[in-house]
Formats: sequence, structure tokens, C-alpha cells
Amino acid sequence: MKSAVYFASVRAYSDREATTQKVQRLFDAAGFAGGITPHDRTAVKLHFGESGNDGFISPVYVRQVVEKVRACGALPFLTDTNTLYLGSRSNAIEHITTAVLHGFDFAVAGAPVIIADGLSGKNVAKVGISGRHFQTVSIAGDIVAADSMIILSHFKGHIVSGFGGALKNLAMGCAPPEGKRAQHNARPFSMPEKCTGCAACMKVCPGKAISMQMKKSVINQETCIGCFECMHACPEHAIDINWETEIPLFMERMVEYAYGATKGKEGKIGYMNFLIRITPDCDCFPFSDAPIVPDIGILASKDPVAIDTASFDLVNQQQGSAASLLITLHQPGGDKFKGVHAQTDGYRQVQYAEEIGMGTRAYDLIRI
Repeated sequence: MKSAVYFASVRAYSDREATTQKVQRLFDAAGFAGGITPHDRTAVKLHFGESGNDGFISPVYVRQVVEKVRACGALPFLTDTNTLYLGSRSNAIEHITTAVLHGFDFAVAGAPVIIADGLSGKNVAKVGISGRHFQTVSIAGDIVAADSMIILSHFKGHIVSGFGGALKNLAMGCAPPEGKRAQHNARPFSMPEKCTGCAACMKVCPGKAISMQMKKSVINQETCIGCFECMHACPEHAIDINWETEIPLFMERMVEYAYGATKGKEGKIGYMNFLIRITPDCDCFPFSDAPIVPDIGILASKDPVAIDTASFDLVNQQQGSAASLLITLHQPGGDKFKGVHAQTDGYRQVQYAEEIGMGTRAYDLIRI
């Protein structure tokens, strides 16, 4: 059977088609209220954006979801987890401060911010999944404690997973640092022939696994935590990983974590993907690059596999922007995410998620 994915275009022709109204209508059309009961502690899971980033979902849109959840008699709270890398969200104090500076305060978004894995990422619950790679996964304690969830995802590119949508938001977003580390597992290596000795990689390494030897970067594979921050930071692209062997396994581990984040909440999770300002990289970057395709719209579904598949298809149906990081595959039908990060295959996410029973890639796109 196909899963229903509801779609609202960004196009508007009157004041009755404001994006805020479309968010509310999508919530209703997808039947999210049916999975929320009175007095539920409902986690509204999203990404508050790294300091300097402005590609995240607008708190004005988030408020529409919060109001719908509260109309169900539930208790909504905005949430995310602490990061593995150093930045403005590696502990709850700085994380909440960043969220508020980005507009996610009660006055705008209408709900309190609670960092789900606690002050320093130690509020952790073990969830059994019996997967190919994990028998148990580490999920943020307040995600597990929540009675229901609405997953709000900014759909965009990613240097390792190809794209980030509902599945990645569940997986990395609901995991504390120890869970993020377990998913990554892969270890980057430096290429001395390209390294100029600028030490940019060493400065961003949260595990202090990088040293400069003979004016070249050296990564200690034993102490490396696999966060890939060095790859982002290197201006010479002198750090790499084994894409053929490491990345498919990374995606499978990531999907198993996504599955673990949903355990115990069957029928009580709704998903919305925002295909607006589709940047080439994730909102963990301290900046936002130009979109790779035009804005498309917003999707809602109860099936995380179907909504990510539909999002992937809609992005690839667009003409790519020449004034962006998109290098190839600009034509409609081309895989835009491979056009940005040629060595990734984001579609493996939805394939494996379907294999382990998280949903189906078959969908009906219903326009509202």
C-alpha cells in the first residue's frame, strides 16, 4: 500500500493562502491530531540552527504546529539534542541561548525549549531494536519520555548522508553525543600531499585527535570521534574518508537509530518536511549557502520513509540553480544531492528504512 503524503506549494494567490495557514491545514489533513491525546507531553522535534546559520525552519511556522498540538489538549515543548562537535549547541545552556537568539522563545514559538539529553548530553535511555548493526541504541531521555512527537525537518543536503530529512532528524537529532558517535563510527584520514599545514582542522576537533607533524595534519584514529568537523573545516579538501565502504554502513546505522527513536510511539508521530531554502549542507554549519533549487513547499505524513522519498523526488524534479554549490545534474530529474556531494547516495536512507519496516517508499502525493 502507498502512504499518503500531503503537499502544500509555496505559491500563494491570496491572503487566504499564507504559509502559516498551510502549515495548519497540513497538520489537519495528515491527521496528526489523532495521534495526540489530552495531557500528552508532545515533543516538537526540530533543529534550532548553529549560531551564524539562518536556514532553519522559521519559528513562526513552528508556532502553528505548537498551537495545533495545544488544541489537542497536549503539552508541547520544542526540543533537540546536544551536538557531538564543538559549537554553539554542545551543551544545554549554549543550545537554549542559540535557540532563543534564533527566535525560538515562548513569545514567538509558543512553547518552552527543553534540550532532550540534558545539560551535557548525559540524559540517555537505552532502547532495544535488534538491528543489523545495533541491538540497543542510545536515545535522549526526554525523547523517550515524551508521549508523542511531531518531527519538523528542514530538507537540505548533507556532506555524508546526501540529504537530511525526517529520518536524519530522528536519528542524529534524537541521539545524545554517545549515540551520534555510535552512528558515525567512520574515521577520516588526512592526505599530506594536499595539506598546507593551516591547522584549521586541529582547531575544530572536539576530541583533540589532530596534531601537526612536520607541518602536516595527522589524525589519531584511536581518539578520533568521527564527527567529520575536520572535513568541513579544511580549505584544501585534504581530509577524506573511504566513501565506498564507510558511508553505506553509516547510513544503515543512522536509520537504525531513527527506528529506535520511534519505538514506543507507534501511531503517535507526525512528520513535516519543509522544502524551503534547500541549502547544500545541513543547519549545523555556522552559515547558510545559497539554495540549490527554488523553494518548493511543505509536506506532511505519518510515514517518515514516504515523506523523505517524496521530498527527494520533488527536489530532483526541479531545475538546479547555477548560482549555487550545485556542480552537475542541474537538469530536472538529476540527483541534486549527488550534484553537490558526488560521493554520497542519500537514497540509501529510504531504501534501508523500508527494509527494516519503518515505512514505504510508495506514496500518493496529495495536494492541498
